[in-house]
Amino acid sequence: MADLITVDDPDDPRLSDYIGLTDVELRRRREPVEGLFIAEGEKVIRRARHAGYEMRSMLLSSKWVDVMRDVIDEVPAPVYAVSPDLAERVTGYHVHRGALASMQRKPLPTAGELLAGARRVAVMEAVNDHTNIGAIFRSAAALGIDAVLLSPDCADPLYRRSVKVSMGAVFSVPYARLEAWPKSLESVREAGFKLLALTPVEKASTLDDLAPHRMDRVALMLGAEGDGLSRQALIAADEWVRIPMAHDVDSLNVGAAAAVAFYAVTTGRPQA
Repeated sequence: MADLITVDDPDDPRLSDYIGLTDVELRRRREPVEGLFIAEGEKVIRRARHAGYEMRSMLLSSKWVDVMRDVIDEVPAPVYAVSPDLAERVTGYHVHRGALASMQRKPLPTAGELLAGARRVAVMEAVNDHTNIGAIFRSAAALGIDAVLLSPDCADPLYRRSVKVSMGAVFSVPYARLEAWPKSLESVREAGFKLLALTPVEKASTLDDLAPHRMDRVALMLGAEGDGLSRQALIAADEWVRIPMAHDVDSLNVGAAAAVAFYAVTTGRPQA
């Protein structure tokens, strides 16, 4: 059973995991090094625990203590009860959902480990917007993508904003980083995957024409908002694919495009 500790000093060192949550550069540097991430909101905290992440501590405004009572009773980590004003002073923003938890990261699997048991994977290159990362993971979970592979410069899926936007889906879709980019794409191909590069260019085959849902193993490559996939990534692909557009719309947000493409590569497959 956790200790419920009332804290009224924003400089209390026990709250250090929660300092400056709106400082993106600080948190991006700090969290992976210290092996932690922040889960925000009751549902996300519960999903993190269900996925097997160990809780370091929890920060609650008083009205959320009863809501989270079962979690408080189950975990050994300390629980800090604070006023909404103090929570804002520590974190840098108004914590609307009233509940934060600092969670311990797990070691990432290797790409090879994920590919061994997968048939549909998403491969992201330089997707560094945390909102897009979260949206893509949520769609990946909903539409039956087995795993996600990230280029070295992709944003952290466990950053607070990504976790929040995904509604905890980052905990249910396994992911790994490809260390050598784009050279590591060859290992994906060697594992039996067809590399499909999603791009709006006209010479790309449409998803309807290519019918990727009939392919045995598919790795769908997605690029960053605006820039799309790099020239090197496009060259490394087996096929270029596009989403047919109407009304002279030239492209979709990468999160929306990912959802459409995920459906196209998974439709007809039995879903878990």
